[in-house]
Amino acid sequence: MCITILFLVCLLFPESPSDPWIAQESGTTHRLRGISVVTDQIAWASGAGGTILRTVDGGNTWERKTVPDADLLDFRDIQAFDANRAYALAIGLGASSQIVKTTDGGTSWNRSFINPDHDGFFDALAFWDADHGLVLGDPVGGRFVILTTNDGGSSWSRIDSIGMPEALPGEGAFAASGTCLVVLGPDHAWFGTSRGRVFRSSDRGQTWTVHQTPIRADSPSAGVFSLSFRDTDHGVALGGDFEQPDQPGQSVALTSDGGRSWRLPRGAEPGGYRSAVVVIPGTEHPSLITVGPSGSDHSLDQGETWTPLGNTGFHAVDAAGLNLVWAVGEDGRISRLLGVRPTTP
Repeated sequence: MCITILFLVCLLFPESPSDPWIAQESGTTHRLRGISVVTDQIAWASGAGGTILRTVDGGNTWERKTVPDADLLDFRDIQAFDANRAYALAIGLGASSQIVKTTDGGTSWNRSFINPDHDGFFDALAFWDADHGLVLGDPVGGRFVILTTNDGGSSWSRIDSIGMPEALPGEGAFAASGTCLVVLGPDHAWFGTSRGRVFRSSDRGQTWTVHQTPIRADSPSAGVFSLSFRDTDHGVALGGDFEQPDQPGQSVALTSDGGRSWRLPRGAEPGGYRSAVVVIPGTEHPSLITVGPSGSDHSLDQGETWTPLGNTGFHAVDAAGLNLVWAVGEDGRISRLLGVRPTTP
């Protein structure tokens, strides 16, 4: 089966060249910032007001899954493995930062971890598989916090601070879409910061090195907001300034050495600040989609050039393959990017 650039363009513009996102009824008006796509039928979403949603029919219906005593929690990140197993991360100072887990499709929830540090603030979680994962928190005592689990969230351990480089003054991470932290392969991990830096680990988060990107970080509201890697060498960082969402420039950086060095793309950048980016798995020519409050963009050349995809604003995006792309945003917005499917000659 040959998937051509022409097919990918058709995929990304299935309905209208102005805005190809197909809205779905979420059943909530809460802001959504987390999305995890499992299959063409199964996806989970999360957001403010303790909101966690699940679909098992491709988004035709979304069902709210109630976490007890969570009405005041803001679930900024969610990761699911099937229709039954999912983790969600709530943000906030101290005990407002929590990790919850379900193994029965959201019928019941276990509080896997509650932040014991009054000054702590969780930003994102990411899992290599259902047993092994990381949680990223803003600096405490001058260093970013990394929690690890090797038993499916039954226990969490903070890494030794000696393995984490010192944070810069005022440096933190952005809990905007749950994608400032990403993992890949058996043991690689990366996270981006408000000072335009990317931290990388190749030992499942036990030790880290830090590297500067050219993404703008000239204000407290600017920096690296999202990362996505297609392999352990090639990745993209997205960001900008969320207080100037329509201002383009220096919002993308690319790496071909696993995050050790970064450069600006050679072509056009996205139309402004972008809070999330995802590599679409399974495409012959690496294709990416990025979203933000002022619209979305796509790249068909590994992030070198970006083209507007639509004007609808979103906070987060995830993809599990061709035609398996969902995005979420304000007022309970959930949309799916639908396109034609490849045919065998």
